[in-house]
Amino acid sequence: MTAGLTAAGAVLGLVRDQIMAGYFGAGAGTDAFLVAWTVPEFASTLLIEDAMALIMVPAFSRALARRSGALTGEDPVHALVRGTLPRIVLALGIAAVVLIVAAPLLVAALAPGLPDPALAVDCTRLTGTCVLSFALVGYCSAALRAHGRFLPPAAIYVAYNVGIIGTILVLREPWGVRSAAAGVAVGGVLMVLVQAPALLRELRTPRRQGQVAPASTGEGRILALGLVAPVVVFSLCRQSQTLIERFLASPLPAGAISHLNYAQKVAQMPMILSLMLCTVSFPVVARALAAGDPEAARRRVERDLLLAAVVVLVGSSTVIAAAPRIVELLFERGEFTGEDTTATAAVMRVYALGLLGQTMVGALVRCYFSAARPLWYPAAAMAAGLATTAAAGIPGAHYWGAVGIAAANALGITLTAVLLLRGAHRQAVPLHAGRLGEGLLRLATAGAWATGTGWLCQLAIGSAVLAVAVTGLVVVGVFLLFIACAAKAPEIPPLSGSAFRRTPHARRHRAAPPAAEAAPVGGDVPLDHGHR
Repeated sequence: MTAGLTAAGAVLGLVRDQIMAGYFGAGAGTDAFLVAWTVPEFASTLLIEDAMALIMVPAFSRALARRSGALTGEDPVHALVRGTLPRIVLALGIAAVVLIVAAPLLVAALAPGLPDPALAVDCTRLTGTCVLSFALVGYCSAALRAHGRFLPPAAIYVAYNVGIIGTILVLREPWGVRSAAAGVAVGGVLMVLVQAPALLRELRTPRRQGQVAPASTGEGRILALGLVAPVVVFSLCRQSQTLIERFLASPLPAGAISHLNYAQKVAQMPMILSLMLCTVSFPVVARALAAGDPEAARRRVERDLLLAAVVVLVGSSTVIAAAPRIVELLFERGEFTGEDTTATAAVMRVYALGLLGQTMVGALVRCYFSAARPLWYPAAAMAAGLATTAAAGIPGAHYWGAVGIAAANALGITLTAVLLLRGAHRQAVPLHAGRLGEGLLRLATAGAWATGTGWLCQLAIGSAVLAVAVTGLVVVGVFLLFIACAAKAPEIPPLSGSAFRRTPHARRHRAAPPAAEAAPVGGDVPLDHGHR
């Protein structure tokens, strides 16, 4: 279900981008909107995908582990909500107001060479509302995932993109590209509404009998600066890559920011699909660590890393092999010209080189923060990658334009992934970095062979639809053939078994048997070791 809804959200995101490309093209107006789009992109990473999840999923997992079966005393889950949610709403509400008021200064700082800064300011004030709504979305998602409820959080981007698309269709004539910014505000509200009923049902569910871990001291420590700061700094550094890209692209000819955006949105689809595995597993890993079983957590993480690498490498090989045909199929209509297709495809191919690094960063950082300890190493690794992106992006933008900026992005995120993998064996989830690195290298080799074969095949096909379909099939076939025949190829666990074994866990969790009798999650994460 998570896979299906994630795919649906990604497809609707493409439809959204197609509508924008057809109505508004790739010019000064879309560049202005995309500067304002930095706000929801930043807020999504910080408040939904990274910081909020990395802080609150372990917090809710520990609260659930301590939840008493007695009818007296304060419920740890309710205490956690009372101790954190009002503070988050107050802090992020104030931040949203400040951002809306300071929109002119923000636009001037993000894109000093923008042709139409007034339009960007208007759009930024509309998108600024998402700071509060995304905070509520991220909080609900973290709480529901910790409770074993994955369906509502997986549906949020379906609701988000439906809100944006609907608002564009209704308000395009009077508002122009501002309608897309208004759609961000509408989509944020819809994301909250999709999850709120399910979370309220979970919070109203009475405590059940079960053996629990010893209680710990106050839940207010969850928002202690020492715990939150490393996660926030990591997330800020990660999303700042986009800020650097748009800053460097703003002096380039009109349309450069749009080409970067369209290329990135399409190229990142394989990464989004691959990271759904880690999103589902993160609460499982956090509970395993809370139960005192790091070895079970390690097995789960290593399995999911390899599965995620397979998904993202197959996708990135297809993107590199058939980039011009993909852009032609998706965007080349209306105001989006053949020149835009050529420029976007060139950037997309370079972006795709960093997709494996993007996926590994998103997956590995969950290992570092699953135990909810203050760890600064991920933030330092991300800062090193950010510095590399900036240092390489300045000459890259000067000599190669948007393609050079995309190359700097790929280089910086790959460096971060290598640093995180190198340091993973010393953390709460003790990964075998050498063995994982060797497996990833062999998978990347399979991806290179698949890319070359797919590129040769698409050259001989005239139709864009047929070319993309054939390229995808050839890439999958060559990739799997290489894995099957290569010596010492990494063993890839079956994806279908992983997906279907998790579903019964959600039902068992809601049925709430005694913790000591709970069956292993996914067949390899027993949760009762901490009570022995």
